[in-house]
Amino acid sequence: MFFNINSNKMFFLFMLFFSTFISISSNSWFGCWIGLEINLLSFIPLISNHNNMLASEASLKYFLTQSIASINFLFSIIMKMIFFKNFDYNIAISIMINSSLLMKMGSAPFHFWFPNVVEGLSWMNNFILMTWQKITPMILLSYYFNMNFIILIIIFNAIIGAIGGFNQVSLRKLMAFSSINNLSWMIMAMMISENLWMFYFLMYAYLISMMCFLFFMMNLYYINQLYNSNMKYSIKIFFLINFLSLGGLPPFIGFFPKWIIINFMLLNKLFFICFTLIMMSLILLFFYIRIIYSSFMFNYMKLKWMKIFIKNKYVYFINMISFLSMSGMIISTFFYF
Repeated sequence: MFFNINSNKMFFLFMLFFSTFISISSNSWFGCWIGLEINLLSFIPLISNHNNMLASEASLKYFLTQSIASINFLFSIIMKMIFFKNFDYNIAISIMINSSLLMKMGSAPFHFWFPNVVEGLSWMNNFILMTWQKITPMILLSYYFNMNFIILIIIFNAIIGAIGGFNQVSLRKLMAFSSINNLSWMIMAMMISENLWMFYFLMYAYLISMMCFLFFMMNLYYINQLYNSNMKYSIKIFFLINFLSLGGLPPFIGFFPKWIIINFMLLNKLFFICFTLIMMSLILLFFYIRIIYSSFMFNYMKLKWMKIFIKNKYVYFINMISFLSMSGMIISTFFYF
């Protein structure tokens, strides 16, 4: 199984989903804060594991950083209620609220906890952390933001997400920096419209779920395992397709939402941000291709006796997913005109 299901896990998972709906449907900042707190207290039991010291350490780090962000968020909204009773736009308060929400989602320059926490989690928990846990802070961010500050954050995310991925041997950390880079596109999509953000988010969740499922199924955590293990070449080709789609290379479906955002930025003369995002995506693609190239070209004979068998139903599932990734731009022509 992708993750072990028991009644406790199901309860906390339900609370995790429920807390997001509390936050995004609340009509007061205090209600949003309560939703965030329930979210934090339901995610901690899901990621902590008394048999695994790394998971316990990751859950403690996650708890501390999220608590600090929550305190900052609560302090900001109380300050705003006391000193700015008519809720006029105030730059300092808006930056404080934005900062606490950016810290909650693991955005640069408040990203230092994110790769360390990701390193200690299982692939399923990573999938939740990289997708569902970003929904609440991003929707709250769209309610009240400082445009200049957010543009700076978008550029930070793009650069740090691309540069941080160099010299990483851990696939989990690599996916964490990839997530930080994708966050810059996601925030840009949110600045354009919530519908576009939702579309980009669903595409990103789809791609990241494929990668997490593949890594989980092959039990891969480090880059050298990709070429040490005796995988079928078809599986390696699936990795290639999904990595390139995640990086946003044109023929694949991962490029489609980026294409819409690029079009919008060019129409609105946001040339510098557009240039930065595209260049950083190219760097991201460089180290994706480096991983795949290594796994294709290196023939490591020492472990060739260790065969990896995958159930047929999983192979069919991976085939279908990869076909969707490859036919992405063909499908996209029906929607984009």
